[in-house]
Amino acid sequence: MIPHQSNNLAFFTPEESNGLGALFFETGISAGFPSPAEDFKQQRLSLDKELIKNKEATFFARVSGQSMIGAGLDDNDLLVIDRSLEPSNNKIAVCFLDGEFTVKRLKVDKDEVWLQPENPNYPIIKITSENNFIIWGIVTNVIKKV
Repeated sequence: MIPHQSNNLAFFTPEESNGLGALFFETGISAGFPSPAEDFKQQRLSLDKELIKNKEATFFARVSGQSMIGAGLDDNDLLVIDRSLEPSNNKIAVCFLDGEFTVKRLKVDKDEVWLQPENPNYPIIKITSENNFIIWGIVTNVIKKV
């Protein structure tokens, strides 16, 4: 990935990959009681094909902070952001607000827009005509370390 720095988020663009992808076991992995392994059917899986629908408009960024923990976005998670998607109510978006990038849930009602954090310790942000505001892209996936 090729990094691009910002104040609060580090953006990355996908690199071209000529690899065949990682092995993928189609039978699934039980999170309950172990099940007898069938035939261990396997095929190759490309995470690029799985996570990226529009390569030219897709970027990655790392989360910095705790404002979206209720949505499962934790500090240092890697976001997959598609700039070609239309923003709409309830989508999680990366926004440029008054000189800084932030990730929040969009709340849209008629002509009003709010940025809703998913942590009660953070305030809801009402967007006004005085704000320098751009919806930069829509979060489509999150990649976590365990």
